[in-house]
Amino acid sequence: MSELHSTPDCIGLVLAAGAGQRFGSDKRRAQLADGNSLLRATVLRAQEAFSDVRVVIKTEDDAQALAIPSDVQLVRAAHAKQGMGSSLAAGIQSLANTQATAVAVLLGDMPWISVATLQQLRAQADAEHIVVAYCEGQRGHPVLFGRRFWPQLMQLHGENGAKGLIASHAQQVITVTLTDSGILRDVDTPADLSHPPIS
Repeated sequence: MSELHSTPDCIGLVLAAGAGQRFGSDKRRAQLADGNSLLRATVLRAQEAFSDVRVVIKTEDDAQALAIPSDVQLVRAAHAKQGMGSSLAAGIQSLANTQATAVAVLLGDMPWISVATLQQLRAQADAEHIVVAYCEGQRGHPVLFGRRFWPQLMQLHGENGAKGLIASHAQQVITVTLTDSGILRDVDTPADLSHPPIS
């Protein structure tokens, strides 16, 4: 943990307020082979790379039932049902009083991103840029947003995520090409749980 700063330069924000309808049940609670739930595994991995990790959940969610670590700050998104844009906006709003220069936006159903990948991306982040990860020619997660973009992220709503923001600020995008296929692997169906990426 020596690489983590006492005053975080980059905060990890895990989006976990989605419905996950294709999974058939609450996928956040689905168990992985190591015994951790999908969401808990994702959060624990994020905590290895970021000293401040926050998790965006629905207003009515039971954090204990979701096995979210007790030292994680919860952000309850009042309008989560409207879509990911609304959840992301709520998460960014929770960062307004921090001193961080950037935020790494992670998805709660992506537990297979390596700590080394998260650290490599964090090292590229600053207040003025957007850091985007690619693997095998595909854009993955997390995406890291410098503080200058936070006001625009706070204006997102509904299903409209940050793709438009990234596209309209191409000159400020830093592209990082990785060999970690975990940045592409989310969980949509129970079958995805049994096919983790080959590292």
